[in-house]
Amino acid sequence: MTLDLARLAGIDVHVHAEVSCHDPEDPVMAQFFDAASAYFKAPRERPKMPEIAQIYREQNIAFCLFTVDCESGVGAKRVSNYEVAEFAAANSDVCIPFASIDPRKGRMGAREARDLIENHGVRGFKFHAIMQDCHPADRVGYPIYEVIAEHGLPAIFHTGHSGMGTGMRGGGGLRLKYGRPMLVDDVAVDFPDMKIILAHPSWPWVDESLSMALHKENVFIDLSGWSPKYFPPQIVRYANGQLKHKMMFGSDFPLIRPDKWIEAAKRIGFKDEVMPGIMKDNAARVLGLAG
Repeated sequence: MTLDLARLAGIDVHVHAEVSCHDPEDPVMAQFFDAASAYFKAPRERPKMPEIAQIYREQNIAFCLFTVDCESGVGAKRVSNYEVAEFAAANSDVCIPFASIDPRKGRMGAREARDLIENHGVRGFKFHAIMQDCHPADRVGYPIYEVIAEHGLPAIFHTGHSGMGTGMRGGGGLRLKYGRPMLVDDVAVDFPDMKIILAHPSWPWVDESLSMALHKENVFIDLSGWSPKYFPPQIVRYANGQLKHKMMFGSDFPLIRPDKWIEAAKRIGFKDEVMPGIMKDNAARVLGLAG
């Protein structure tokens, strides 16, 4: 099976593999899942990877799949990047494997990144500075970024508010300051060959993401984590204008279903001519699937 770009209705660049097919749910992570489900009013049960693939295959949408490695920051065992990569290889008609490596793993993390790219087909990476309790531009993570940049792959950085920890005592110990998009600006400067995707509309720092995407050739925005009906108006305005080649469809599944996101997106004022870019074409270029 191979990804047939021409037949796809879209590419969802933001899908979470939150539970392993082999290992039990981590009890520390379970507390954060409970809080996020309450915040998003989403089902508590997390789908396993085969169920995710079935949902996306039925909708003719490809998706970037990743876990979040927050072993240092939160103390929760991650879902294995190798499990995600193995699953994606067996479902390559819809699944694009991304990996997540805690920046604090430094050079050992860089070794894992290189192995995942060169031997297991990983096509990008996900960082969540709030969950990882680490400034995005902390030099401890630069060895990992160097490997990603060397291979010309994209990296998704969580930005803005986080449903993880919302409502928990002390926010579950998570610091929202690390979600400021502008903290990623140093990374964009220091690694101009690494495509950076700022995840989510970045509230309450929406304009920082828009500014960075305007200013930096290598910075893009995914529109996951919010139903489009709640998007700040400047998101739609820039998507229809100067940033029409920089915006990408993302759902944040399983917290938001892709069909619900698409249904809402059709009603908020995106121009007809920009929707193909948002839904598929922009992501295809960033992922190296199209010229």
